[in-house]
Amino acid sequence: MPTWAVYAIVCPLVLLSGFVDAVAGGGGFFSLTAYLLAGLPVHNAIATNKLSATIGTSLAAYRYTRRGFVPWKLAVICIPAALLGSTAGARLALAVPDTAFRWIMLAIIPVSGYYVLRRKDLDGGRPLSELPYGRTALHSGLIALGIGVYDGFYGPGTGTFMLLLLSGLAGLDLNTSAGTAKISNWATNLAALAVFITSGNVYYVLGLTASAFSLLGNYLGTMSFYKKGGRLARPMILLVLVVFFGKLLSELLG
Repeated sequence: MPTWAVYAIVCPLVLLSGFVDAVAGGGGFFSLTAYLLAGLPVHNAIATNKLSATIGTSLAAYRYTRRGFVPWKLAVICIPAALLGSTAGARLALAVPDTAFRWIMLAIIPVSGYYVLRRKDLDGGRPLSELPYGRTALHSGLIALGIGVYDGFYGPGTGTFMLLLLSGLAGLDLNTSAGTAKISNWATNLAALAVFITSGNVYYVLGLTASAFSLLGNYLGTMSFYKKGGRLARPMILLVLVVFFGKLLSELLG
């Protein structure tokens, strides 16, 4: 069972992960790393992290919904697509070597960082009402499906990549991109948590305690997002990409 030292390591980092996740996605990398740094076995770390992440993301998704950032015309397409993709990704993980996929991500991350740096304004998209709905719905659904596959296969950075793609490829403004990404990520988290609960790998007391810190982090993150929007999202996204790149590189070389 987790000791007090485990709580002392996990809870502050989960607070940070909730803040980052609410603003730009990718907080799961920080929280999962926290559980692993605390010495939890890998399967228990992943399962317990999913419990706290799901609760934290639920608050963020609720608050984004209350603010009107979630376009339900797109959400009803993206949520099933994300769930389908996540299921396919989990099955794919059993057939494709994990190392091969990590090398692919190592090539994708610098491209994503270059895109963020080159765009002068991440909020350069347009409101959903000003876009051709059929094309936007198709692009958003395909993005949710593809990112869902990634989330089921590997996971960290899911919210970040989806936000970037919805903004860059689907042409959505930052608020709509963030809301769509958050509600889709919440759905995939919930489905994955159900699997982990049935597997018996969740440390419930640790996960629920960490959830309180995740909720606080998500609350602070959403409040900061409302006030600063793209000005805060850009450095947070870059931070997630840099840390994620370093983590992947260390795993591959180590």
